[in-house]
Amino acid sequence: MSRPRLSAVQLNRIVDLALSEDLGHGDVTSEALIPPELEGKATILVKADGVLAGLEVAQRVFQRVDPSLKVEPRVKDGTKVKRGDIAATVSGRVISILKAERVALNFLQRLSGIASFTAQYVAEVRGTKARITDTRKTTPGLRLLEKYAVRMGGGQSSSSLSPGRWHSD
Repeated sequence: MSRPRLSAVQLNRIVDLALSEDLGHGDVTSEALIPPELEGKATILVKADGVLAGLEVAQRVFQRVDPSLKVEPRVKDGTKVKRGDIAATVSGRVISILKAERVALNFLQRLSGIASFTAQYVAEVRGTKARITDTRKTTPGLRLLEKYAVRMGGGQSSSSLSPGRWHSD
């Protein structure tokens, strides 16, 4: 199965909107309690068995908040994971990690959920002529990401998303 990648411009637009909604004028609690120079490391831990999707999106969230953050993926999108697996580690300024973590985890949870359910349906129809495809019925603004997650779960893209919109940066 090919592993499509999202366009950097489209991905940045989605991530920037999500960060703007979440942070608004900043993270007041972190800014009040965390020394700006404090360095640390965070682990993104898998909470349920399934198929991982959205790691590239999560990585982009961390880097849009602070380009100096180092994100080290441990698995790739489309990989079957188990509860307790480590998906990635993030190191750098703690305040930056905290500003990005909620948005990054929201994307990972949503896209991994879609990929995991898709994988279950793909397994159910294995050996038949049926195929699992995505549709236009997506969350406004998240169509590209949700269709990506279907592909990571083993589903196929419908004709509503032309192949030209998935490419390497």
